[in-house]
Amino acid sequence: LVLELNRVIIPTYGTVPDQQNLQNLHTPEWVDFDDKPDSLFFKDGQRRIDFVLVYEDESKKMTHKRSDRKKQKRKRQVYESNLINNGLQLEATRSVLDEKLIFVKVHAPWEVLCTYAEVMHIKLPLQHNDLKTRGSAFNWFGRLFRVDENIIKPEQEFFTAPFRKEHLSNFYIQDKDTFFNPATRSRIVHFILSRVEYATKNNVKKFGINKLLDTGIYKAAFPLHDSSFKHLSADPNCPSERYLLYREWAHPKNVFKLQPLDFIRKYYGEKIGIYFAWLGFYTNMLTVAAVVGIGCFLYGYLTKDNCTWSQEVCDPNIGGNIIMCPQCDKACTYWNLTITCESSKKLCIFDSFGTLVFAVFMGIWVTFFLEFWKRRQAELEYEWDTIEYLEQEEQVRPEYEARCTHTVMNEITQQEEHVPYTACGKCVRMTFCTSAIFFWILLIIASVVGIIVYRLSVFLVFSATLSQHISGTEAIRKYLTPQTATSVTASLISFVVIMILNIIYEKVAVLITDFELPRTQTDYENSLTTKMFLFQFVNYYSSCFYIAFFKGKFVGHPGSPVYWLGKYRNEECDPGGCLLELTTQLAIIVGGKAIWNNIQEVLLPLVKNLIGRYSAAARSEKVVPRWEHDYHLQPIGKLGLFYEYLEMVIQFGFVTLFVASFPLAPLLALINNMLEIRLDAWKLTTQFRRVVPQKAQDIGAWQPILQGIAILAVVTNAMIIAFTSDMIPRLVYYWSFSVPPYGNHSSHTMKGYINSTLSVFNISDFKNASKPFSSLFGKQTTCRQVYRDLRYPPGHQHQYEHNIYYWHVTAAKLAFIIVMEHVIYFVKFIISYIIPDVSQKTESKVKREKYLTQKLLHENDLKKNMGKIAEKIIKGAGSTFRHKDE
Repeated sequence: LVLELNRVIIPTYGTVPDQQNLQNLHTPEWVDFDDKPDSLFFKDGQRRIDFVLVYEDESKKMTHKRSDRKKQKRKRQVYESNLINNGLQLEATRSVLDEKLIFVKVHAPWEVLCTYAEVMHIKLPLQHNDLKTRGSAFNWFGRLFRVDENIIKPEQEFFTAPFRKEHLSNFYIQDKDTFFNPATRSRIVHFILSRVEYATKNNVKKFGINKLLDTGIYKAAFPLHDSSFKHLSADPNCPSERYLLYREWAHPKNVFKLQPLDFIRKYYGEKIGIYFAWLGFYTNMLTVAAVVGIGCFLYGYLTKDNCTWSQEVCDPNIGGNIIMCPQCDKACTYWNLTITCESSKKLCIFDSFGTLVFAVFMGIWVTFFLEFWKRRQAELEYEWDTIEYLEQEEQVRPEYEARCTHTVMNEITQQEEHVPYTACGKCVRMTFCTSAIFFWILLIIASVVGIIVYRLSVFLVFSATLSQHISGTEAIRKYLTPQTATSVTASLISFVVIMILNIIYEKVAVLITDFELPRTQTDYENSLTTKMFLFQFVNYYSSCFYIAFFKGKFVGHPGSPVYWLGKYRNEECDPGGCLLELTTQLAIIVGGKAIWNNIQEVLLPLVKNLIGRYSAAARSEKVVPRWEHDYHLQPIGKLGLFYEYLEMVIQFGFVTLFVASFPLAPLLALINNMLEIRLDAWKLTTQFRRVVPQKAQDIGAWQPILQGIAILAVVTNAMIIAFTSDMIPRLVYYWSFSVPPYGNHSSHTMKGYINSTLSVFNISDFKNASKPFSSLFGKQTTCRQVYRDLRYPPGHQHQYEHNIYYWHVTAAKLAFIIVMEHVIYFVKFIISYIIPDVSQKTESKVKREKYLTQKLLHENDLKKNMGKIAEKIIKGAGSTFRHKDE
């Protein structure tokens, strides 16, 4: 449809000349550099440079065959000729530093901009926004954190409408040169560059700048930055917006300031603007979560000395007299409960009543975050003219258009249209892609199983190597236990495996999505987002889910252990549970991921640019133009900010899914995000070429992913508190089993909790396959079970079976999960119902804009048409009357 429309508007669109007519190709105008390094215009100083194409002179290439060089040159010449046929103006200049490089500057005249603005349904200003805005009581407070309005002036608010050339007089045009801002001009030119043909092979047309870049015919294609980020432009016609962005947005001194979102959107486009708007909003909301998390952490830290069960573990008269059973077969020995004294003290900080409060709070916080973001997103959709973007403006991907060889009947228009595959072909593609996704997810799970096998096998080694004598009191054993050594090494190996798999799955996800052939760029990114998140979700969270919900849950008891793969004895948790190990796993993965991402995203582009800058400086001290400066910066990549979103959403998962095990996670995320905003801004403004501005209505497929994480977070946190934490067994003991008829204490207390919850096992009941080599010191004939499985002691008629305490605890855990989930989901439902997705102010603006569009455009058209019809009727009537009179 777009191709047909373009052919109507510009008859010369997509023409590929025959071999005989190659000498008649249009060529760019060749000029020399005029020694104006900050100029953004052609040599005449009038025509603005909207895009730059870079290629290597084929006559100076030595890496390809002569015939290949000729083919590349012919394709490039045809492409540039078709660009000129489409109305674009080209000017070529040889590089100052490297004579092999040619820079082709592209300018779009006014007529071309108007034509394609109509094709692309670009919204442009009609008149100033005349709605009265009420000042907020918090405006004075917000000014403290806003960018100085004298430096970056606020953008004027306009009512807008899709551009149409016949309504040109109705639009707010002060100056033709500024009516289309640089971002819009670059987007229009890129639209043309993506659809102009350069060759025809086997009746299949080849077109688009992306394919020319992939085949090396062009080395780069980018819009220009308007100045250096270090200083203002010497050209008075250049606004130096890049310098202002660096100074007032990307500089570290602005870490506590709000972002100039309208200015970011104006320079980089809506797609990048919406990312930074979302990241800033998420970071601001994290402030509340971080404050509450710090409060819960301090509560646990200040009350840890009153933790009765930890005191019993460390008491030499209680924990010192409790001998624990070996944690592995044969090689492991008996050990003293006091070895876990230090870990039990740390566990008291995280496994407290504050953890429960914080888990409930985060379940509600995430709802407020998503609901208020919907309101904020609706405001941005209106202010940035993206409300009806998907229906009106987004164009079909060139890769999709190139494959449209099948004809089908459109049910709505009842007309034939071209599609790349039939219904059967689409079904085959979807089946193949789904199967591929499941296969790679299973491969991730296989890697997790490998890590589990590592944990089980290495634990035997550490248990035999790290001496654990009952009477030993070495300081190192307080911290370097077999469980700790296994957990830390396994977490590090898991992190390395995760990073390696990420590289592989990135390429796999792109290949699968390319094979699917989505119709629009939004469809492409949403499909890729879903695949990548599925891979990353399993990759990052699987080890955490294993520790939280599987480790130590299916281990049997000392006399009858459960084996993994028939060989390895299942892992056991410490007497305090696996919560501390889950915290360790989270800290290593989140911390390591943040460090790795910063190295990958910041240091690598910085080093590459420094190397390129120094090598260029070594070759020449000449004045270098703006387009050559920008060429030596790094390209942003085809996926843009996809990985920035992915990084933040994975972090959001860690903050919400496992927050019950680590209340300081929001604080760490807040600190990371405050730096992340400035690092991303610094990277965009200083290390990367200016990206092609793109429209975006919202954050795309990330929105339902965030909602899914929010729903899952309630379940995971409830289950962590119920099954991973020791809170429910302690509460059951305090309220039921510390007093008669089950307990001996006269009032509710936690005293005796440790002694009553560690099951007793008779060492004579060990099987030969698991009986330890070392013998139990002293006259004791029993040992205690490491984990709380709550079984009857030896000699009981139901020995080693679950006792009444176990069933009370199990019932309490299930009841807790059900109550907590239902309460939080009910509160979430109420909050979602109360908070509207669109504010009243935004609704008023939308209605006012629709009214003005109807009045200024459609009614004026109607009046003109009615006037013409009336004139024809009057003329016709007059001639009729005269004829009768005659």
